[in-house]
Amino acid sequence: MRKNEQKREKRGKGAPVFGLLVFAFIASFAAYSASVWTQDWRTASREPAGIAPDPAVVKEAVVQVYVARAFNWRGFFGVHSWIAVKPANAPQFTVYEAIGWNLRRGGTSLAIHNRPADARWFGATPKIIADIRGRGVDGVIQRIDAAARSYPLAGTYRVWPGPNSNTFTAYVARAAPELKLDLPPTAIGKDYIPGGVFAKPPGGEGFQVSLFGMLGLLVGSEEGVEVNLLGMVYGVDPLGPALKLPVVGRLGWGR
Repeated sequence: MRKNEQKREKRGKGAPVFGLLVFAFIASFAAYSASVWTQDWRTASREPAGIAPDPAVVKEAVVQVYVARAFNWRGFFGVHSWIAVKPANAPQFTVYEAIGWNLRRGGTSLAIHNRPADARWFGATPKIIADIRGRGVDGVIQRIDAAARSYPLAGTYRVWPGPNSNTFTAYVARAAPELKLDLPPTAIGKDYIPGGVFAKPPGGEGFQVSLFGMLGLLVGSEEGVEVNLLGMVYGVDPLGPALKLPVVGRLGWGR
């Protein structure tokens, strides 16, 4: 009898955690469905979100990494990411990103263009996940530019499991460890390693092993511990602390 009671107590303790995950999943689905699924890409907003520094005011060099929920149904599962740079005294930002329809139109997914760093991604409001400024950042910008232009998978684009926009961002970030980039678990494709199985994580310190973005393990000083199963990321950041889950993203605290 006592053993049965102990089992019931353990199940009872696990119920609130399971309930929290279910609630987070449903809330994410409802919020995203209401805000984006009803939009037409031709009329969806691409206006700035008002979170990037104004180049007319901020003269120092700036590098920022943004993520925003992908357009339409894809946004329920994942995000689109891009890197925005502004050299010292530059009058505008340059944005580096990989875009699927860019490949279909022009033969390359790589897009390097001048646009607002914080432009909404077809209605989805972006979030800054890395931001470095000031002395030495011009050198980082040069490395970002070189890495972006040498991206070896510009001729291929797949939403799942990659290579895609997040594969590109992770690739470039490895050339700029100063960013200490921790791409969210919703950045599907970030674990696709161009031309290999082993790599440094995008955050700069640690190790990563991945089989075509479908199965892998990442241990990093910025990311914590992540396991990739069929392109979906599950992990824990002990320094947050936080859980990392597909669809939902990060549950817990930032560093």
